[in-house]
Amino acid sequence: MSEFYTMKIAGLERKLEMFPVSDKLDIAAFIIFGDVELTVAGCAELLKKVPEFDVIVTPEAKSIPMAYEMSRQSGKPYVVARKGVKVYMGNPLKTTVTSITTQKEQTLYLGESDVAALRDKRVLILDDVISTGESLIAIQKLVKEAGGIEVAAAAFLAEGDAAKRDDIIFLEPLPLFFK
Repeated sequence: MSEFYTMKIAGLERKLEMFPVSDKLDIAAFIIFGDVELTVAGCAELLKKVPEFDVIVTPEAKSIPMAYEMSRQSGKPYVVARKGVKVYMGNPLKTTVTSITTQKEQTLYLGESDVAALRDKRVLILDDVISTGESLIAIQKLVKEAGGIEVAAAAFLAEGDAAKRDDIIFLEPLPLFFK
């Protein structure tokens, strides 16, 4: 039988299923895929909190619906840092990251057209959850290498100690569950 953590995000109540990360730690999994109501409402709330920006950049994959919706609501474009090189990317920038949910090293890439879209632009970095901050550091590195100007890093949720940070914008804190 699954356990759930119930919370409100952008005024909407959601039950997040609990999963073990280790024998000492569980997390409440926030999965935005398919939750259109929360995506629309959360993006509207997050847009009220972020500074002016020219382009959004997000890591592949869970935050892509958020990037799309914030782009739609703001009229600003978005770029996805991909987990693999595609034939159309040409001379990509790359960086590696290990996140709490993936638990293995991944490489993120920006293609030439993505780099051109970020160069000299005010960039909003967007993710679904900021926890250890490793994914954020990887995206910040890519934005800097691309010549973008980071104006803010934002997420729907800040997990664990990330909620104490003053350099990120988020809607709600999400606790970690130690056994």
